[in-house]
Amino acid sequence: MIPPGKENLPDLIRLKGDERVFGWMLHGVRSAERAAEELEDDSDFWEVRGYGTWCVFERESGAFLGICGFMERPDGRGVALRYALWPECRGKGFAREAARAALAFGHRAGLRRIIAVARDENIASRAVLTDIGMTLAGEFRNQGHRMLLFQSLAGS
Repeated sequence: MIPPGKENLPDLIRLKGDERVFGWMLHGVRSAERAAEELEDDSDFWEVRGYGTWCVFERESGAFLGICGFMERPDGRGVALRYALWPECRGKGFAREAARAALAFGHRAGLRRIIAVARDENIASRAVLTDIGMTLAGEFRNQGHRMLLFQSLAGS
């Protein structure tokens, strides 16, 4: 797993600028400029930490499906698993496969505790997190939304 490169920027701009995808994410949709800044941040994060966010592609077609990986939550809750795939990918197992692989990679990379956050009303994301073995560990409110905090502990 390697970080996205500049060749992925057009796909990242489309994904991160789409309300159907990034409307669910922390800080919402991104401008093209912000998506480019985040690409640089992701590369730096990989260089320092040895893990981060990567692009997800369909094996057969090579089509860009979205992103998956890790970020340090700005609220200090820890390193979080995150994923964002096109709505057309729903129900096909891509998010589960990517999230499961990321979780295993993160624990192999030495992360003892990995968290994930989902809005209470995001049933699909909650199902993915539960299906890959993450457990509910708390909740909080963010911008008027009830947020659920999940965790995975190495060796559990």
